[in-house]
Amino acid sequence: MVGKKKAHKLVGAKPKKKCCRKTVRCERCPVVIHRLNKLAAHGATKKELQKSLDHVRSNPHRVGAAA
Repeated sequence: MVGKKKAHKLVGAKPKKKCCRKTVRCERCPVVIHRLNKLAAHGATKKELQKSLDHVRSNPHRVGAAA
């Protein structure tokens, strides 16, 4: 598991101003927070949120850090 924090605590958290664009998105990235909020709005349980955190943080389109 990539995330150290509990995924259900990230729901509704204040995101950073800008995405850092790394290969693995950080936990406070606006994209990660938005996707977790969408899952929670659809009724995902704490366990489902924790499992989906790895998938949400993965960024398959990025090969390396952006310049």
